[in-house]
Amino acid sequence: MAKQFLLTVLAVTSILATTTSSGSWDSYIDNLIGQTKDASGTAHCDKATIIGLDGGASWISSGYEKALNLQGTEGATIAACFKAKDFTPFQASGIYVEGVKYSFLREEDGEKVFAKKKGFGAITLQASKTAIVIGHVPEGLSQGNLSKGVAVIAEYLESLGM
Repeated sequence: MAKQFLLTVLAVTSILATTTSSGSWDSYIDNLIGQTKDASGTAHCDKATIIGLDGGASWISSGYEKALNLQGTEGATIAACFKAKDFTPFQASGIYVEGVKYSFLREEDGEKVFAKKKGFGAITLQASKTAIVIGHVPEGLSQGNLSKGVAVIAEYLESLGM
């Protein structure tokens, strides 16, 4: 397990080192999607985003085709819950992403949240020190694979102190 994690971190580091010098966070989304592929090569993520833990501002380029585009106060609401480690608003009202209400399933360790919307798919959210990584998987694909990809990026950011 530790060896697999190290190999994954090295792969992420290598890919990101060649693409993040321009300051673009979009490559992190490409990498996240790549991390969700199963043995047949099917990606279990179609869209993702990274938002700041303070205020919920997007780190992804506007108009990026693989970005989850949070609307209105969605980013701020998600960030406030993670910052306070209080997920009762999600339990009471769901989690809104791109105007769609996802039903809260569970949270783990105050850092990970899982939600689902029948017919739309599922989302996984994971916090690092300064960001929240959010991924979406279409209906019928594996949220487990999605969660793995989200974790790779969130843990990489954490390793950088972010």
